[in-house]
Amino acid sequence: MTASISSNPETSDLAQLNADLESKSPIERVQWAVDTYGDRLVLSTSFGIQSAVMLHLVTRVRADIPVVFIDTGYLFPETYQFAEDLRQRLDLNLKIYTPRTTAAYQEALHGKRWEQDKEALEAYNTENKVEPMNRALQELGASAWLSGLRRSQASSRKELPVLKIQKRTSKIHPIIDLNDKDVYYYLKDNDLPYHPLWEKNYASVGDWHSSRPLEAGMEAEETRFNGVKRECGLHELSNNGDWQI
Repeated sequence: MTASISSNPETSDLAQLNADLESKSPIERVQWAVDTYGDRLVLSTSFGIQSAVMLHLVTRVRADIPVVFIDTGYLFPETYQFAEDLRQRLDLNLKIYTPRTTAAYQEALHGKRWEQDKEALEAYNTENKVEPMNRALQELGASAWLSGLRRSQASSRKELPVLKIQKRTSKIHPIIDLNDKDVYYYLKDNDLPYHPLWEKNYASVGDWHSSRPLEAGMEAEETRFNGVKRECGLHELSNNGDWQI
């Protein structure tokens, strides 16, 4: 069954539209996004711990959707291996974007910014993640994207709606209300893998220098950026109010 919502997100009552989407299943939300945005829609992935869920779910509805992957140059070897495994398994239309300058060039100029203060970390994230993603959206002609954020992942995500719009750019979270048990059964039922580092107790994986295994007494969000922050910049608003995926 597909979603029957036909409202235009740019002119509709956003609260009512979100109420309608909240009652839909994840695949109905994806279908609505595909029907609403067409070729202006992309899917982003980090090839993180549970990324196979969104990649499988979305490509069931639109097999050729552009899948944007930001390669910072600091990812775990296991992440690249996982990405290639899923690219082949799901026949992904993968679009890889990288920073404009290399990791070596950046470190020569700025040092290891993730070991410095919060301002340096923000600058690192902007250069290596936000700018490449914004460039991807522009080059792919996208005004909307699908993201696999879930409310149960972090305190910073507890209040996220299914649909968020900023300056006519839309972000859709089809699996926002799934919990870890739901994710486990989706992966199991569809014979999909977790990221390899799941077996080494990683609950969240990004750059190797800013991710660590989950330890006793820790929340999952504390395993990123030494607990200083949860978001890398891709899921926050910029200072000028623009969305950054």
